Amino acid sequence: MIKLIFPILLAILGSTVSVHADEQPALSTSLANTTNPLTLTSARNIKLTLIPEDELNNMDLWQRLRGGFAMQELDSPLIAKHEQWYASRPEYIARMMDRGSRYLYYITSEVERRGMPSEIALLPMIESAFNPGAYSTSNASGLWQFIPSTGKVFGLQQNWWYDGRRDITSATTGALDYLEKLHAMFGDWELALAAYNWGEGAVSRAQERNRKKGLAVNYSSLTLPDETRNYLPKLLAIKNIVANPERFGLVLPTISNEPYFAAVSFAKHIDVKLAAQLADISREEFIALNPAHNRPVILQDNSDFILLPIDKIETYQTNLENYDKPLVSWQAYHAKKGERLDQLAPRFGLSVERLKKVNSLSARTRTSSGETLLVPLNGDPDEGEDEFEAFNMHLHPVSKTGNYATTIKHTVRKGETLAKLARRYNVSVSKLSSWNGRTRHIKAGQTLTIVQEKARSASRKSTRRLAKSGTRKIAQRKTTQRKITAAKNRKIDLAYQKK
Repeated sequence: MIKLIFPILLAILGSTVSVHADEQPALSTSLANTTNPLTLTSARNIKLTLIPEDELNNMDLWQRLRGGFAMQELDSPLIAKHEQWYASRPEYIARMMDRGSRYLYYITSEVERRGMPSEIALLPMIESAFNPGAYSTSNASGLWQFIPSTGKVFGLQQNWWYDGRRDITSATTGALDYLEKLHAMFGDWELALAAYNWGEGAVSRAQERNRKKGLAVNYSSLTLPDETRNYLPKLLAIKNIVANPERFGLVLPTISNEPYFAAVSFAKHIDVKLAAQLADISREEFIALNPAHNRPVILQDNSDFILLPIDKIETYQTNLENYDKPLVSWQAYHAKKGERLDQLAPRFGLSVERLKKVNSLSARTRTSSGETLLVPLNGDPDEGEDEFEAFNMHLHPVSKTGNYATTIKHTVRKGETLAKLARRYNVSVSKLSSWNGRTRHIKAGQTLTIVQEKARSASRKSTRRLAKSGTRKIAQRKTTQRKITAAKNRKIDLAYQKK
């Protein structure tokens, strides 16, 4: 049974709602008056203009979004700075918009349904560049970049099989719920967005500091960290580009004002590869719509529907009805700590190398650390070499600060360890491991991904100098400790000699 996820937009007598910033008394115009649009005042003091259905059908999505822009302009030179940054990277904008074309209709519909300004629908461009697999250095994930704890607060399930922070519909619901909560707390969208980025507690404390000094507590008056100070200007820069792309020498791709995907319910587990085949779409397209699944098997326990392009729904259902083979090829195995991989792999018809590749284990791993492993249900399925690259938490971090961070590649040299490289690049071992498939061991010739903020990205010479300085300090502390220990031992020896 097909279950369309898109809620019906607010409609009154066949009209559809878009949002504008200026306020208007409720129901100020006759419903029969087609010359002047009907306006309503929402609970958030945003004027709603009702657009006749026939006019809406002639719009593309960009027109619809522009009609809903409602946030106040911000007097900040940072907006122009970010406009220039985006305008000078048309390829980046094109990739971001292409990814976003799958999701924007759904997000825009949800934003409108709640009476929120349509700028909010552009927020994933700032958070993740519309990459649903984006993973930040602070462990935030998905289009809306939820950290694990906040994700759980808003009902986004996270386990070995599934991460709801990457689910398109669930994460959108959670993000908009959170933004509505923040708007109710702080009273305007500027502060709500600052709190979404920095945290509600941090914004509240910044306001309290200003109150004690007798200062204003609005967005422009608060002392904010650099990322948060740039956050709203980035969104407004994107808004201005969408509002008038020609001014910046850009051309936005056409996005139809109609749903891109729909939800199909299912009652059994199914392989990701098979689901994509039945829908006659690429695996990449399927994962882009269903990115929450950490493994190449979709469990009905975690989600009772999958998203598919609307024009592929009938194909999927027909092929599924005619498919008479098993729907699942893989299962979870809870390995015992210390269990040897060379003894475990043959039990499931796998080579040791294949078991490691499927589970993103280091080539040097010999025994299990007690983790859950993915193993075949009935012998090793015939999968391609790249079958598992999109899974097993292979999520390379991206910085939420965009142009303020760099991702670099490091080729491991003989004698280097994770701990040494973590010290060299001023990151934690755990983060370095997570950025590289949670590897615990590295070997010469291996390429590692490392994310660095530009503020801490010194030149290679400077980095080496810092590393050497740190090494000298450690050596000095060790020398001092040895001297203290030796002095204590001498005292003990003298005491025994006196006896």
